[in-house]
Amino acid sequence: MTRGGTCPGGAGSVMRVELRHARLVAAIANAGSISSAAIQLNLPQPALSSQLRRLEREFGGELFVRSHSGVVPTPLGERLIPMLVDLARRGDDLIAEAAALSMDTLRVGNVEWTPPTLKDAIAACLPSVEVQTETVDPKEAMSAVADGLLTLALVPSPPDRQSAEVRKLPLSTEVVVREPVWLAVPLGHPLSARTLVGAAEVRSLEWVRYARGHWFHDHEEAAFADLVDALPAPAHRVRGHHEAMSWVREAKVAALTVPTGATKDVSLVPVANAHVCELLLVWRTGSLSRETLATLVDNVRRYYCDYARTIPRFWSWMVDHPEDFREVRRFLTGPPQERPVSG
Repeated sequence: MTRGGTCPGGAGSVMRVELRHARLVAAIANAGSISSAAIQLNLPQPALSSQLRRLEREFGGELFVRSHSGVVPTPLGERLIPMLVDLARRGDDLIAEAAALSMDTLRVGNVEWTPPTLKDAIAACLPSVEVQTETVDPKEAMSAVADGLLTLALVPSPPDRQSAEVRKLPLSTEVVVREPVWLAVPLGHPLSARTLVGAAEVRSLEWVRYARGHWFHDHEEAAFADLVDALPAPAHRVRGHHEAMSWVREAKVAALTVPTGATKDVSLVPVANAHVCELLLVWRTGSLSRETLATLVDNVRRYYCDYARTIPRFWSWMVDHPEDFREVRRFLTGPPQERPVSG
């Protein structure tokens, strides 16, 4: 993709601006530094600096003023950078739209476990595309999306912070929902009727905790750090939410979980000042059209709320606290539903 133009410093000479040039400038402008842009573009920093210098020679002047704190546009850059950013966006939109029209398979990765109903929900909103789903580890999901092995993935992340994997790879994200970390106790437990628990209740419990290396381990530690002075010793460490719920049910211990990770045979109890886990939709930058992304995000959010309706206590909490669920606020209507046996 090219565009002819007069080089500002080239005495009427004509140059060809390619999409890769526009992407390079857009990455630097958005990142605010050459080093950060190099990471996003998966290029060595010297190579990116060299490409930028060649491009600036073509334009007849520097586009950025470099410093130890980053880059800022020069007067020439203030004129040209917005046009180059727009060219990159339009070019990527064109490529993504063309790819979407020819896409016949959508490969979706999901963490922990993948409900069959999730596949059905995605397939329903993209009826002309075959949907394939896969349960994957979050870090493996990032790499698989970046390498084109997955089209997109649903990945948990710390709140309001892109993971290091997203920053290093050519990936884009959208928050589907921000899910609180709550307490799971056996049915009939003295705390099961509480509307909220805090530090005192947490200290009194025996715990099953998540194995080091499991994606929820860091969220669990952050949640405990907000509640108690010392991390509780576990009766057992588990490799997933459903194993944790089995220990809650059978061994009569407590666990932390996101509400959608609980099973219907345990009691969920809200936690004061609960830690939040963001559920991100992750895709390779430029691989999906805006229309397809909007459809996917909208339907995944609707699917999340449909599933949350099967968890009466959680659904009631969402309806009563819409400010904490701003991404899905418009779906917070309707009564709770009976949870499917497979939940």
